[in-house]
Amino acid sequence: MQTQHVSIQTILSGDYRLILNKVYEKELITDEDYNNLKSINREDVEGHIVELVDKIMNKGDDTCRAFLNLLQTDEKMQTTFPQLKDLKNDILFLHEYYTLTHTSHGLCVIINNETFTTETCLHARRGTQKDADALNTVFTSLGFKVLIHNNLTAAQIRNELRMYSKKNFVNDNVVCVLSHGTKGCVFGTDGEKVFLKDLMLPFTSGRVPTLSGKPKLFFIEASQGEGLQKGYRPCSLGPQEDGRETQFFLEGNADPGRQIETVPSEADFLIGMATVEDFVTFRSRVTGCIYTQELCKQLTRSEMDDILTVLTRVNREVSKRECSNNKQMPEPRYTLTKKLVLKPVTRL
Repeated sequence: MQTQHVSIQTILSGDYRLILNKVYEKELITDEDYNNLKSINREDVEGHIVELVDKIMNKGDDTCRAFLNLLQTDEKMQTTFPQLKDLKNDILFLHEYYTLTHTSHGLCVIINNETFTTETCLHARRGTQKDADALNTVFTSLGFKVLIHNNLTAAQIRNELRMYSKKNFVNDNVVCVLSHGTKGCVFGTDGEKVFLKDLMLPFTSGRVPTLSGKPKLFFIEASQGEGLQKGYRPCSLGPQEDGRETQFFLEGNADPGRQIETVPSEADFLIGMATVEDFVTFRSRVTGCIYTQELCKQLTRSEMDDILTVLTRVNREVSKRECSNNKQMPEPRYTLTKKLVLKPVTRL
């Protein structure tokens, strides 16, 4: 579907003034919308169409249906864009997907905490660089601008995210946090907590209007307690090719007794948790964390599938693994309102 979605944008880019004037005549956009859209850089034709379609799709079902009816029935539209006839069925589902330009995505911020101060009694997270490198590779290939920060305190994590939230976003954004943690939070290198709510709050639509209606993705590689999950029928996947079994280590966690911060309910967020609450995650010093590595693998293989389908596959594959006779179960949480497909960018 996402391929057809991009095709629709490409088709309409052939005469963006026509489509703009048509939707204005049908009163699908306001005078203010029309004037703002007219002022978009003429060289950014696809960006113009993306912005227009995005505005229409966010105006509700009635406006969406009127727009789709315009594309399908208007004689001038059919004459100017004859390719729309071949995409008639796909147009009906256009409003189910986030409208993103595929010349670029947004920012991907990776916070990679490996070493912690002595006072915290938190062990170094050996192997985490493998995860940071894998995330960097995957999200760069998807068209994100990747920024990596190593070994940040709790205050530095909050400050960095506040700074990035002030940028002018035109598409989605991603934040990955690799650290120790406990229920509802991750740790800075100083052992201080950063609650999940604090990670996401700077990116809410009320604080960042340019992210309104756009997906905001968070991937958290951190334990969420001290519990160990057991499988009903443990079944090892066997040794590695060199005959040695991978040695996994529990991710550090501490002090699960304080008040739990809940995940915010604002729209268009997705939080990919490496584990359900109360349990640890597992990390190999050689290959990295099993959740993050599987996430990167599935993102690479699943460019035609929406993100929830991808994360379901991650859940399945991680749940099959045996880690020192224990199990790990990831947990996606989301308030997405549309389907999201992350594809490698197409350079124009």
